[in-house]
Amino acid sequence: MLANKPHGAIYVGSARNLRNRLKQHQAGMPGSHTAKYNIKTLVYFECHDVALDAIHREHRLKRWKRAWKDRLIEEFNPAWEDMSHFIPFD
Repeated sequence: MLANKPHGAIYVGSARNLRNRLKQHQAGMPGSHTAKYNIKTLVYFECHDVALDAIHREHRLKRWKRAWKDRLIEEFNPAWEDMSHFIPFD
């Protein structure tokens, strides 16, 4: 999950290579949701060994209420700080 500020606009997505995908979002793809709302901070992520599991999780999270997403983020990242330095290397 990416955010522009605590409790601000968020983006939920999945990627095979999180580092590369994060760089794309931070570069600001014109016309995208992340560019429009300046969403560039990685505030929460999960690792999955099976791509299909990650895609299913993404779809479930997108259907969650906003309060549930906020609670999930705050459980692991109470200050909504950038977590990109915690992305494991392959």
